[in-house]
Amino acid sequence: MNWLALREKLDLYEKLMRLDKPIGILLLLWPTLWALWLSALGRPDWQVVWIFILGTVLMRSAGCVINDYADRDFDRHVERTRERPLTAGRVTTREALMLFAVLSLLAFALVVALGNRLVIWLSVPALFLAGSYPFTKRFFAIPQAYLGIAFGFGIPMAYAAHLGEVPAEAWWLLLANIFWAVAYDTEYAMVDRADDLKIGIKTSAITFGRFDVAAVMACYAATLAIIGGIGWCLHLGPAFYAGLLVAAGIMGVHYTWIRGRERMPCFRAFLHNNWVGLAIFVGIAVDFLLDRYFG
Repeated sequence: MNWLALREKLDLYEKLMRLDKPIGILLLLWPTLWALWLSALGRPDWQVVWIFILGTVLMRSAGCVINDYADRDFDRHVERTRERPLTAGRVTTREALMLFAVLSLLAFALVVALGNRLVIWLSVPALFLAGSYPFTKRFFAIPQAYLGIAFGFGIPMAYAAHLGEVPAEAWWLLLANIFWAVAYDTEYAMVDRADDLKIGIKTSAITFGRFDVAAVMACYAATLAIIGGIGWCLHLGPAFYAGLLVAAGIMGVHYTWIRGRERMPCFRAFLHNNWVGLAIFVGIAVDFLLDRYFG
C-alpha cells in the first residue's frame, strides 16, 4: 500500500471513529470529569485524570465504530448517515470489527495501568455497554437511557480509581447522567425522526411523541436536581450552584430551539449540550478551588 492509499485509509478510519466530530467525546468526558473532581474533593490524581481522558477518547471512538457496524444497513436509508464510510462501502465490516477490537484493547491497557482491581472489573460491564448499545435501538423504547448508562459508566470507575469503592453518590451521579443523556439524545433523535419511523428503529423522540419537548425539559430538570442534591450533601458552595444556574440557562435556550421541532435547531441544541457539561464542571472545580484557598 503506497503512502497516498494509506493516508486515505487512515482518513476513513478517522471518520469511522468520528474524531472529526468531537461532540461525542465531550459528552462522554464531562460526566467523567465531574466524578473525578467530586470523588477526590477537588484534588484528583492527575495520572488518573489523564488516563481517563485518553480512555474516554478511545472508548467513544470504539463505540462509534461498533455503532456504524450495527447500523450499516439502516444508515443508508437516513439522509444524515448514508455517506458514513462503512455504509458507503469504503471500509469493510472486517476492518471495522478489527478497529473496534484494537481500540477496546488499548482502552483496557490504560485501565490495567491504573493497577486498581475494582476499576479493572468495572471495565468489563463498561465494554459490554459500549458494544451492545447500538443494538438496543431494535427493541428498547428509549435506548437513550441505555446510552446514558454507557456514557456515564466512567463515573463509578472514577470513584473506584480514587476511593477504591463505589459509594451511593456515584450511582446518583450516574442517574443524573442518564437523565441528561435522554435529554440531549432525544434532541438528536428529533433530527432523524422521520427516517427512523420509516426504517423501524426505536428512539425516545418516537416514544415520547408529541410530549418530546416536555420530556427533554423534564430530564434536564431531573439532571440539575440530582446533581444539586449531591452538591448539597457535599456542602458545596455558591460557585457550584452558579454553575448549575448557568447550565439551567443554557437548557432554557435549548427549549426555544427545539419547541418548533425543526431539524437543524434540534441538532444545534444537541451540539450545544457541551456547554451544559462544561458549566457544571466549572462550577464544581471552581467551588473546590475557592474552598481550598479561601474556605
